Amino acid sequence: MAIKFKDLSPEEQQDYRDRMRHSAAHVLAEAVTKLFPESQLTIGPPIKDGFYYDFAVPEPFTPDDLKKIELEMRESIRANTEFVERKVSRDEALELVKDNPYKIEILEGIPADEQVTFCSHANGTFEDLCRGGHMERTGDIKAYKLLSAAGAYWRGDEKNAMLQRIYGTAWESRDAQKEYLKLREEAEKRDHRKLGRALGLYFFDPIAPASPFFLPKGTVVLNQMIDYVKELYVKYGYDEVMTPQIFNTELWKRSGHYDNYRESMYFIDVDDREFGVKPMNCPAAAMVYLAESHSYRDLPMRLADFGRLHRNERSGVTQGLFRVRSMVQDDAHIFCTFDQIGTEIDSFLQMLSESSQVFGFDNYRFELSLRPEKRVGTDEMWDRAEAVLTEVMDGTGREYTVASGEGAFYGPKIDQFVPDALGREWQLGTVQLDFSLPERFDLEYTAEDGTRQRPVVIHRAMYGSLERFLGVLVEHLSGAFPLWLAPVQAVVVPIADRHNDFCHEVGTGLKEAGLRVEVNDSNDRMNAKIRQAQLQKVPYMLVVGDREVDAGSVAVRTRAGKDLGAKPVGDVVDMLLKQVADRS
Repeated sequence: MAIKFKDLSPEEQQDYRDRMRHSAAHVLAEAVTKLFPESQLTIGPPIKDGFYYDFAVPEPFTPDDLKKIELEMRESIRANTEFVERKVSRDEALELVKDNPYKIEILEGIPADEQVTFCSHANGTFEDLCRGGHMERTGDIKAYKLLSAAGAYWRGDEKNAMLQRIYGTAWESRDAQKEYLKLREEAEKRDHRKLGRALGLYFFDPIAPASPFFLPKGTVVLNQMIDYVKELYVKYGYDEVMTPQIFNTELWKRSGHYDNYRESMYFIDVDDREFGVKPMNCPAAAMVYLAESHSYRDLPMRLADFGRLHRNERSGVTQGLFRVRSMVQDDAHIFCTFDQIGTEIDSFLQMLSESSQVFGFDNYRFELSLRPEKRVGTDEMWDRAEAVLTEVMDGTGREYTVASGEGAFYGPKIDQFVPDALGREWQLGTVQLDFSLPERFDLEYTAEDGTRQRPVVIHRAMYGSLERFLGVLVEHLSGAFPLWLAPVQAVVVPIADRHNDFCHEVGTGLKEAGLRVEVNDSNDRMNAKIRQAQLQKVPYMLVVGDREVDAGSVAVRTRAGKDLGAKPVGDVVDMLLKQVADRS
């Protein structure tokens, strides 16, 4: 009896889906080469929730092309032909792909002593270079759909040729695919790029690629986020500093960024000297520490810096607020003794937990990331850092997973992964242990016994990039911010022109109480004004007619359409201020 998909372990389910999606990519490639004989194949891997294939073609694919390709795939799947893998020598492989420069380049990256895999189906009439890993037959692809086509640079490098990428999805059943497409449709509605424009929060323009312009409403939200973190800084004992944007290259060489991160930095020449624009705050924090001598009594020293950072991200990987070139982080560096590491990391995890609850992120997990291949420092330094961080995490009692090779280049780290309203997971908070920076900058403190010792540096952030966090939050909430974050907290709506004066009095009173309020005294009908406020995700609408004017009250409605009835203006002010104070 065949094993059902639901009875497989999570690892087996993922392997099954990867093989099915890899197989679907091959069927897609077969269909494209049939319909567009001039096309050249490049790569087509499985990805999260689906697959893609990149093609070199004279013209971009159209929506009608995708329909034809999908129908052609259907015929191949119905034929239920076998996937057959075979190993060939490098010379034989080069002969098979001699007319395809993309496949030749892939082969050149494979060690000379390794055999190469080709996979065929359609009774041997279609064959492609690949790493292997397929279903037994094309008919094993139970549910599939092509989603979109877009331009993509060969190997993600804008210096290379522009290809056409076709995205698709494939699932073990039609029901599973239906559920995924439903979530995808909801995700498109929540797309932070669309909502940011519609709600007047931010926009992007080619004049500053991958660098957002924040409008007044978006700036309100960012400032509220920053103010909240500053409150936590007071509570948890942080000091805030401000540091320069541009530093002589010597700083970046000293920190290790010049050797390990320079491809992601911007450089300029000033007075015949090279300067680098700040991509991270760490070296600047080290310079602040060096400005004075320190003893053990000064530690831990917690320095927070909201400095703007710039990173030369490739255009192929930038994506709305999720990956930008200009950003601000809720960044902080803790200089402490070795014995203080556990207390400091545990304190940060408490602060992170407090912050996550405020934003409605409760069901998160942690991941401990260990040394990457490209790193600074000695193996002994990394051994010590990883052992300390593991001991700290074990001591907290929190569950966590381990990711080998995913640490920062200067030390191991703990990352927080948070699911949003659609179940998508985002990496947000992070805490990173660094024994390298104190060595590179010769940081010291006077210990209790009078000896000079190295401090340890802990890098940490709750939001990470404010821009990215805001993008996640917009999609998580579908743009409906809680009252304390909402750029406009209430709209006062007069039913008729004769109610305008009273509405402006109400609006003025609420503003003086510290609330963000607008009065919609346009000529639109009342229902249209309420609808406008709902579309702008304003939490409350305060409607005023003759009865409300006479009683000194407002009729309160929520953006969800709930009617809370008429309330005295003073009571409404108290209600809203309490919600803001509670950050409920």
